[in-house]
Amino acid sequence: MHPFFPHDTRTPIWNPIQMKQLAISLLVVLLTTIVADAQQQRPNILFIMTDQQFADAMSCRMGDQYIHTPAIDSLAKSGVVFTRAYVPNPLCMPSRNSIFTGLYPHQTGVTRNARGNKGPESLTCMGTYFKNAGYQTAYFGKWHLIFNTNSIEQHGFEKTSDIKRVKYWDTHISSSAIKYLSAKQEKPFLAVVSFHNPHDACELARGQTLPGGPVGNAPPPELCPPAPANLAPPTGETDGMALMRRGYHASRMFPVGDFSVDRWRQQRWGYYRLIEKVDREIGRVLNALRKGGHEENTVIVFTSDHGECAGAHSFNQKTVFYEESARVPMIVSWKGKTKPRSSDVLVNTGVDILPTLADFAKIKLPNTITGRSLQPIATGQDSSSWRDHIVIQNDMSQAAAVGDFRPQMQGRMVRTDRYKYCVYQYGKQRESLVDMQADPLELKNLAQQAEFQDTLAKHRKLLVKFGEQHEDKLVPELLQNNVGPRPFSKSR
Repeated sequence: MHPFFPHDTRTPIWNPIQMKQLAISLLVVLLTTIVADAQQQRPNILFIMTDQQFADAMSCRMGDQYIHTPAIDSLAKSGVVFTRAYVPNPLCMPSRNSIFTGLYPHQTGVTRNARGNKGPESLTCMGTYFKNAGYQTAYFGKWHLIFNTNSIEQHGFEKTSDIKRVKYWDTHISSSAIKYLSAKQEKPFLAVVSFHNPHDACELARGQTLPGGPVGNAPPPELCPPAPANLAPPTGETDGMALMRRGYHASRMFPVGDFSVDRWRQQRWGYYRLIEKVDREIGRVLNALRKGGHEENTVIVFTSDHGECAGAHSFNQKTVFYEESARVPMIVSWKGKTKPRSSDVLVNTGVDILPTLADFAKIKLPNTITGRSLQPIATGQDSSSWRDHIVIQNDMSQAAAVGDFRPQMQGRMVRTDRYKYCVYQYGKQRESLVDMQADPLELKNLAQQAEFQDTLAKHRKLLVKFGEQHEDKLVPELLQNNVGPRPFSKSR
C-alpha cells in the first residue's frame, strides 16, 4: 500500500501533514543545493602585493636581458596585464589605505606615511567586506595601514602572520601563506600576501645593510643595465618640482644627488635583483596554491603599492608623479577564465582593486566606493565604456631643508588617454602637461606652449569635476587665480 495513497492507488488521497513534511524536506534539499552551488561559484581570491615595483620591472614586459621574473610572468601568461595602472598616491601608507578601503587618499585622511584621524569605525577594510559575505579571510606580510598592527583582526582578517617577525623577511611571509594555501578550506577565501621587497632599494641607495638580506655586490657598470634614458630633469619642469628635488637630495633618505651614470647602472642592477628575490617567493606561493588544489577556482590579482624612480629624472624612491613612481604592474589571472593579453584602460588601483575583487566574489559594496570593477575586462568583455581619465594625488613631505625652510607640496595629476596633466600647490609655474604618446619618457613640459592651452584647459575642467564629485577641497586651491604663482611658505 502506498503511504500517501492508502485507499486506492488510482484515486490518491493527499495527507496534508505528510505533504507538508515532504515539502519542507524538498525545500531544505533545494536550499542546501543552492547554497552549495553559490559557494562553489564564488572563487577564492589571492591578492599579491610587492612594495616599490615600477610597472615594467618584470621580464614579461622588458625582456629577460637584465631581469628574470618567471613567477610574475606565469601570471601574465594566463591573465590580463593592465599596462596603465596608476596608484592613488605614490607612497606606501596612502596607497595601501586606499586599496584596502576603496577610497581616495583625501577621503581616508592618509596622504603621508603617518596615521590619519579616522579609525576602523569610519573606514571599512577589505577584510570586513569579505568576512561579512561569508569568506574566510587571511593576511600575511607587511601591513603599513593606518590601523594598529596588533589589531588586524578588527578589520576582518581572521588569520594573520606574526607581523613583527615577518616585517622585513619575505621568506617568512611566503612560508606563512604557504601553510594556509596548502590546506583544504571549507569556504571560499580571501588571502592577501603582502611582500616587502623590492623596497630594500631605499637602503641599497644609501649603502646600508639590506633588511631583507644581501643581493651581492654589483658587477662593473658596463655589465649592469643601462641608466635610464630620462635621467635628466624634463625641459620646462615646474619650479616647485625642481625645488622638491633639491630638498630630496639634501635628505639622508635620498642621497642620490651626486650619483654618476655608472652608479645609477649599479643601483638598477641591485634593484632588479631585489625584484627577482621577491619573485621567487611569489613562485613558492603560487606553487602552494596549486598543490592545495585551489588554482582553478582562485582569482589572482598582482600589483605593487607604488613604483621606484631608479634614476628617472634624477629621483629615486617615490612620491612624484613621474611614470616610474606612479605607474605599477597589475595582472588579473584566473586559470581557464582569463586569456593572456594586455589592456591599456586607465586604472586607479586605490579605488578599482576593491570593486574588482568584490565583483569576482559577488559582494555588493556601498555607494561610497566609487571605483570600477575590472572583472568584465579581465574576462574578455568590451572595454569601450570604460572611463576616459583618472586622477591621482600626492603629498611630498620628505624633503630636507633648502636654505632656511623645508619645502613640502601637494599636487594632483590627471591622466587621459594621451596626456598627463599635473598641478602643484607652490611655485611660479605650477602646471605640467606631457604628451605621453609622443613623449613617454616625460622629457618636455608643454604647459607653457600656446598651441596646448586648449588641452590644458580641458584637463583643468576634468580636475574641477573630480574635486566637486569627490569633495576634494585641495582642487579649488590648486586652480585658484587660473593657476597663478603661489610662493612657498617659509613657515612650512
